[in-house]
Amino acid sequence: MMVALLLVMSLLALFALAASENVRQQAQREREKEAIFRGEQVADAIRSYYRYKGAQGTTSLPNSIDDLLEGIPRGTKKLQILRTEAAKDPLTSSGEWKQIEPTSQDVASFVKSLTVYSGGTPPIPRGDMVRLAQVVPQMVNVLDTESTSAAPGGEDDSANSSGPFIGVTSRSRRNSVLTYYGIDRHDGWLFTPLFR
Repeated sequence: MMVALLLVMSLLALFALAASENVRQQAQREREKEAIFRGEQVADAIRSYYRYKGAQGTTSLPNSIDDLLEGIPRGTKKLQILRTEAAKDPLTSSGEWKQIEPTSQDVASFVKSLTVYSGGTPPIPRGDMVRLAQVVPQMVNVLDTESTSAAPGGEDDSANSSGPFIGVTSRSRRNSVLTYYGIDRHDGWLFTPLFR
């Protein structure tokens, strides 16, 4: 009788262990879905800001997330283009997005991933983003870039640049449960209006 009880208890412990891993993975998946949702909102806000400033190259880009949170003038009021919640990265403890400059190698890596994801066809910027894409020099030689490093884990704690930015990525350097355009690492997910 005691052996049967020990056997049942062992089986219950194994099921609980398996269930806890499933619950942890599901929670991670939900945080990643939220990160993608918020990141795409940041990309939309960058596009709105760029259009408002006159779409004149990098001088029309925001310099900080605060520029996006401030909104854009509409008559006597301001039009909110970014929610406060979207300004926070749900995948990191700091909640801070990493701002990506137009000349960053991260843009080239993202374009390469999009090219692979789409079967070898490089992505084409749409609408008013075409003019902006012309000032991003890495996009010309994107297929020559290589970055297949393993995820080191942890978080990127480098300071954001003080200049204009074209998009944001997570500061999380972990592998993801979900993929975003075939990219399975959080810091490789670039949320930019260039290819939306």
